[in-house]
Amino acid sequence: MNAFSFLPSATLRGFLLPVVFVLMPVTPLFAAGDDNTNSKTPDCPGGQVYDSTTKQCVAEKTSRLSDTDKTRYAYHLAKKGEYQAALALLNTLKNGNTAEAWNYRGYATRKLGRTDEGIGYYQRSLALDPTYAKVREYLGEAWLVKGRPDLAKEQLKTIATLCGHRCEEYRDLQAAIDGHPES
Repeated sequence: MNAFSFLPSATLRGFLLPVVFVLMPVTPLFAAGDDNTNSKTPDCPGGQVYDSTTKQCVAEKTSRLSDTDKTRYAYHLAKKGEYQAALALLNTLKNGNTAEAWNYRGYATRKLGRTDEGIGYYQRSLALDPTYAKVREYLGEAWLVKGRPDLAKEQLKTIATLCGHRCEEYRDLQAAIDGHPES
């Protein structure tokens, strides 16, 4: 006797089993906490920021817009190559003294060619959260730009202790060290 023996016939069981499996809930493919904002953050018109509460673009100067949303959108802008816009948005934060804000400020300035300034921001981020793997990845990439692969490898070792060899931050920094940096 199996779990479906209560059904009247083999024919009906053959029909219902596929239907049951189709209707079963499926686990989402993407983790909500991942830093890849490109997959979830829509582009907004200039002067607007994506508000995660209302799920729409709103005026950047809206008082109800959280620093978290502004910080995430600044990163989204930086990942799209809009570094100055990202920095301008980070300048509007009520509290810019967070690990994420300093990291994204470092990312944008490094991408603008101001690597030393970016390293300073990364170090401020690490002072607030030494376990933040993303900032360690970006700091490692900055050390590569400065011709210091030894310091990049130190960051890689630390990332391995934080999230292992399979996390995105480890893989991305390892690729950069191997000469295949992010696009």
